[in-house]
Amino acid sequence: MSTETALTDLSAAVLSRGGELRAGGTDTTARQRSGVSPGPFTDLGRAGHLRGCTALPGGGLRIGALTTLAELAADPHVRAGWPAVALSAGTAATPQIRSAGTVGGNLLQRNRCWYYRNPHFSCLQKGGTGCPARQGDHHFGVVSGDGPCVAPHPSTLAMALLTYDAEAQVHGESPRGVADLYGDGDRLSHGDHLLPPDRILTAVDLPAPLPGERAACHRAISRAHAEWPLVEATARLVLDGSTITHAAVAAGGVARVPLRLTEVEAALTGREATPDVLSAAAATVLARCRPLPQTGYKAKLFSDTVLEVLERAVGPAGAV
Repeated sequence: MSTETALTDLSAAVLSRGGELRAGGTDTTARQRSGVSPGPFTDLGRAGHLRGCTALPGGGLRIGALTTLAELAADPHVRAGWPAVALSAGTAATPQIRSAGTVGGNLLQRNRCWYYRNPHFSCLQKGGTGCPARQGDHHFGVVSGDGPCVAPHPSTLAMALLTYDAEAQVHGESPRGVADLYGDGDRLSHGDHLLPPDRILTAVDLPAPLPGERAACHRAISRAHAEWPLVEATARLVLDGSTITHAAVAAGGVARVPLRLTEVEAALTGREATPDVLSAAAATVLARCRPLPQTGYKAKLFSDTVLEVLERAVGPAGAV
């Protein structure tokens, strides 16, 4: 059976049976066990050709959607050329989850809101009409955006891929930017991505690396291990001496979608990488913040986390 036929058959199975696709199963299993997602699940095991990294013409890289996070983090080619991707893959979740969780699964996973995860609550994410977190306990919620759902997007890898303007390959469709998997927060009222259930994400394409680029990722968490981030950020910088000639910065854990921080990039590009410049650039994210009653603490944590990755990327700690 050809790879194209296998993907078409998998897509058709979801259309005919309902339910959803399953890759590494680290999240679908948890949701099935809790009763939130009863299935049926169509396993992507027949699509093993979607695993691994392949060089592209022009120096780019194609990452198969079934590549595990552990494989991505350890790949020496990825670490050398696309350090922000390797760093983000290596910090996500736990070693056990990274060994099973896939690139596609990380990009298309569901949020961690405890109201969504509890089968006894109705919410927008499950076809309901309201967001119980907005009136209830939302201290892990968003600090940016005005959408009806207040659950932050959970994908660490998506945040890093935004800094590379990476493209997502979807079976049977034209390539799209990774950002287009999510759109804006208002469009994610009833899900955490915009792909229909039968559509298969096959790969992510990265452009050629920039000479001399350095990167840093940081997750602000409430305990040392195995915790979802309160705020996280990724920075890619290229310096000519002490002048920042290229900056790409993104954040997660703060909005319904991973955010590309163009205001931070504009405040950095062409400037000297001094502490004052880095601090002022990080502070520009405060203009995005519209805290909920319980997420006011995230505003300063947001700017401080961005500052942390900028300082790491500028300094020797920015190297993988």
